[in-house]
Amino acid sequence: MNATADLVTRYYDWLKAKTSWRDISGWAEITTPYLDRHNDYIQIYLREVNGEYVLTDDGYTIADLTQSGCSLDTPRRKAMLQSTLNGFGVQLVDGDALEVKANQESFALRKHCLLQAILAVNDLFYVARTNVESFFFEDVALWLDGADIRYTPRVSFVGHSRYTHQFDFAIPKSRSQPERILRVINNPNKDNAQNTAFAWVDTKESRPPGSVAYAVLNDREHSISDAVSEALTSYEINPLPWSKRDEYRERLVA
Repeated sequence: MNATADLVTRYYDWLKAKTSWRDISGWAEITTPYLDRHNDYIQIYLREVNGEYVLTDDGYTIADLTQSGCSLDTPRRKAMLQSTLNGFGVQLVDGDALEVKANQESFALRKHCLLQAILAVNDLFYVARTNVESFFFEDVALWLDGADIRYTPRVSFVGHSRYTHQFDFAIPKSRSQPERILRVINNPNKDNAQNTAFAWVDTKESRPPGSVAYAVLNDREHSISDAVSEALTSYEINPLPWSKRDEYRERLVA
């Protein structure tokens, strides 16, 4: 078994062992091993409706952000939210619930997409103070534009596991540099680092030979822990701290 297949198998085993279910008033509450911004396990809800399965976060993700002072009440924030959800095929229902529908064959994939969307929305709109005027993703895009770095935003690749993974920027190959793939991590914790590592390892074989991955890490409020850096570098992802972005400019602009 090659390294990629072994990693995917271990990921499946970990996910299965750490996921629990219980019935609540006609819904199945699924507790996953992924952690939200409060280090609580992310929970989603499942029930069968008219012959298909509905999976939802019951509005928790957006309600939690709103209660934390990050209301999605501007056109820019709404557009960023919708763009993120579109990348995972997740619908916004009744204004705040993240939802997907599935059949028996697509259930595992759709459940995966919903969880990845919840993690992405949590990270995209994470703020340390309520007066933060711009999101980290926008800051990264503005820096790339200012550095005259060509890129394609919000790209999705199908991995070895046949799951789809979204990355924030793809910089095409040039004469002197290979393709470069960037994942923006606004809240650099170990879970987000491991999720990025799995996404890269799962999709690396489908990219051109020599492609390089970077994780752009927001260290404006907190320093990057060794656990985050090690989780990334162990799977050949280059940590790119925001405070040191200019040191990486030449690797990206070429």
